[in-house]
Amino acid sequence: MSEHTLLQLRQLKLLGMADALQLQSEQPGNYDALCFAERVALMADAEHTDRENRKQTRLLKAAQLKLAANAQGIDYGHKRGLDKSVMANLLSCGWLDKHHNLLLTGPCGSGKTYLACALAHTAISKNNSAKYYRLSRLLNQLHQAKADGSYHKLLAQLSKIKLLILDDWGLEPLQPAQRNDLMEIMDDRHGSSSTIVISQLPTEEWYQYIGDNTLADAILDRLMHNAHRINLKGESMRKVQSELT
Repeated sequence: MSEHTLLQLRQLKLLGMADALQLQSEQPGNYDALCFAERVALMADAEHTDRENRKQTRLLKAAQLKLAANAQGIDYGHKRGLDKSVMANLLSCGWLDKHHNLLLTGPCGSGKTYLACALAHTAISKNNSAKYYRLSRLLNQLHQAKADGSYHKLLAQLSKIKLLILDDWGLEPLQPAQRNDLMEIMDDRHGSSSTIVISQLPTEEWYQYIGDNTLADAILDRLMHNAHRINLKGESMRKVQSELT
């Protein structure tokens, strides 16, 4: 009877409950004193925990973060203008609920991508979806989507991501069609989700980087409205860590 019940639970994808029932069967001495309701409650708790763990795994896999970063690994000792109180506020994820953006600027190697991935990891731990892209690869993907007819589907998918990370902003010149693609992304996400932009260019040079005056106004208005800003400074952390090694 127990084996049949276990099989049914697994067929119903109640994997956490099945594992809890099997544990109770294998260790009867630890559970005999519990009443029926208490044992069912333990199995329900196990099912809930298992589903949450699997959801976290799915969200983290879908995010495709460049670095396995987390809040505990953030280096505040390196002098680069990183404020603990600012990071504490961002790590609370309240800005995501308000659909604010984050602009991360600074020289190469200053830890911009690590901070973005750490924030995304924290957001995922609170059951928010996230996705990391190098901007050039996303724009190429959108170009290919136009060719195979999946352009609007991809735009719809991007609009639903709670936290979108765009890395290497300003690294390569934008083509006219790419400016339009950026406008579509920012317009869809404005007021409904959050975007982290990572760039070596200071924000005052972004207008010139986009190129077209009308589109630059529209894109930056949507991106910079209610945006938090972190401008990192100092020597490359990669260089310092390499010298220490």
